[in-house]
Amino acid sequence: LSHVTKIGTDETSSKRGHNYVTIFMDADQKVVICATKGKNAETVKVCKEHLETHGGHADNIKEVCIDMSPAFIKGFEDNFPHAAITFDKFHVIKNINEAVDEVRRKEQKTCADLKHTRYIWLKNEINLNEEQKKSLDKLKDCELQTAKAYRMKVCLQEVFRYPASIAPMVLQDWIQWGLRCRLEPMVEVAQMIQKHYKGIVQWFTSQLNNGLLEGVNSLIQAAKRKARGYRSVDNLIAMIYLIGGKLKFNYPTPKWTLRS
Repeated sequence: LSHVTKIGTDETSSKRGHNYVTIFMDADQKVVICATKGKNAETVKVCKEHLETHGGHADNIKEVCIDMSPAFIKGFEDNFPHAAITFDKFHVIKNINEAVDEVRRKEQKTCADLKHTRYIWLKNEINLNEEQKKSLDKLKDCELQTAKAYRMKVCLQEVFRYPASIAPMVLQDWIQWGLRCRLEPMVEVAQMIQKHYKGIVQWFTSQLNNGLLEGVNSLIQAAKRKARGYRSVDNLIAMIYLIGGKLKFNYPTPKWTLRS
């Protein structure tokens, strides 16, 4: 593993909400390099030891991509001190989608027009059907808290389309907007972005995300359903290596040949 310089990280579970496994992937080669029990800082230490056992070195790791888990942050800061941390932008978007939905759920108690509109606020406009687009067009420019939260979400998504030279400044403007917006769920997102600002703007340089790991995780979930779960975490880890490790099995060539 001497070639590994960038690592992506995600976690899965052998059963719903139980027995977590953390997965580490070579972000360049798109290969799972380590899978280990747990989802704490100790898992990162295990990854470091596994890497160095197989010819890699912690000092060679220049970029890592993680979610905003305090355990992962501490683990990488302690074990890979030379690595720049990128926070996966999809986790940022996930957080703001959840905030928009929380605003909608509160407001629909006093606004009947918001009932049964959850998905029009969460999907990208391009993915809406005609009926959903009509509903969105009717509501998004209204004086609704949900409409305001939606506009804030769209603006945050747009920030990630800016070039690296100006995106950090635009993101700072969005943070100030969020802190002053008086919508508590959106204020919390702004505070979260402010707290993790360095790792979020690192994305504009690294362009790292854990999308491929999420894809591997989907394959793992499908394998779990087919097997009706894994009783042993070790069995799950073995399956993760089979699915994401791109292992090569060099079986011996049989010496016999078919007679003509």
